[in-house]
Amino acid sequence: ENSRLKPLIMTALRDFHLLDLLSFNKVNLDPLTETYSMNFYMLYMARWPEYFRVARSVNNDVMGYIIAKAEGEKELWHGHVSAVTVSPQYRRMGLATVLMNDLEYITDKVHNAWFVDLFVRASNSVAIGFYEGLGYCVYRTVDKYYSGDGEDAHDMRKPMSIDAHKRSLICKKKRIKPSEL
Repeated sequence: ENSRLKPLIMTALRDFHLLDLLSFNKVNLDPLTETYSMNFYMLYMARWPEYFRVARSVNNDVMGYIIAKAEGEKELWHGHVSAVTVSPQYRRMGLATVLMNDLEYITDKVHNAWFVDLFVRASNSVAIGFYEGLGYCVYRTVDKYYSGDGEDAHDMRKPMSIDAHKRSLICKKKRIKPSEL
């Protein structure tokens, strides 16, 4: 029995509801979490409800959430992670892995997409290591992607089952500008 995973037994993973926006400040106040406008969150809830998921504890605290979308065409049809975050008091329990696995399942089985991609700050070695542990690899680097400080982002990808030959990982240009996305 793994005691690290016990808290997840009492975790409810479900679609995000509009009222959840009023109770996730503790998660968003963390400096590692990007915070967006209400319009952004409501757009994702309306367009991709299956990809906007929240984890709540037994006492109804927001433990973490994931926001994603499906986009692209043909072999570029993919799931894109816009945000995944876990409240500091619920970290190191495997919750981010649960959220990512849920997203990958939806991408693979519901949307029949070719890959999942995400952007991560080039300096965030902890997050990069986490994603690599889940099977993601750096596909390319986007120069000066983050507008606030001009930091580069790594575009990381993981192929889904439809991409048996991993063609979604073949990259012609390893460094791009944001305008080339």
